[in-house]
Amino acid sequence: MSGPSMSNGEVEGTRWAVLVAGSYGYGNYRHQADVCHAYQLLKNNGLKDDNIIVFMYDDIAFNVDNPRPGVIINHPDGDDVYDGVPKDYTGNDTSINNLFAVILGNKTAVKGGSGKVVNSGPNDHIFFYYAGHGGAVAVLMPTDEELYAKDLIDVLKKKHASETYKSMVIYLEACESGSMFEGLLPQGLNIYAVTASNASENSWEFYCPGSYPPPPPEYKTCLGDLFSISWLEDR
Repeated sequence: MSGPSMSNGEVEGTRWAVLVAGSYGYGNYRHQADVCHAYQLLKNNGLKDDNIIVFMYDDIAFNVDNPRPGVIINHPDGDDVYDGVPKDYTGNDTSINNLFAVILGNKTAVKGGSGKVVNSGPNDHIFFYYAGHGGAVAVLMPTDEELYAKDLIDVLKKKHASETYKSMVIYLEACESGSMFEGLLPQGLNIYAVTASNASENSWEFYCPGSYPPPPPEYKTCLGDLFSISWLEDR
């Protein structure tokens, strides 16, 4: 349900999604593949493009090393997940400033890109998904900026204080991603955060050359990440 409706006398809000691939370069194919797959899953389950905001560097589909130009797959036998994905914030527009402005619904603070923001209301539900590289209390953006846990938590607190969502779910795919929330995310924000690893573990790529199951032989890079495909392929 992407628009509000009445259920038992209560207003059911709009569902929003912010999808972030936090890397660039063909060697990081898997992060943009994860995010594109997430878009297709959300779209197929009723979310409208107006309510899905995508951050990706967009240098993979037509990369000279991509054996299938214009196509991105997230599974060895998978369909193209790149087709139709909104290019809201690409290249240098995939900045921390733009990400925070999008989450907060601050359209005037956005620089470049489509200008889409999470223009949510008090009954709305927000899904935030990030796939990329991380370390202790930080993850990387495609602009090579470090997104620190404290800054993200501060933005989440501001979003909560603005009373512009009812619930939020966060999936974070990165090494040491647990450090972004463990002991930092306050109670009472109505945010459910799931990470690919704890504060000191690696996260793991999947469908890699030399592993099982491998990607098609023409691919010299990993197609996905273990945490991400675990929910993306869950049926």
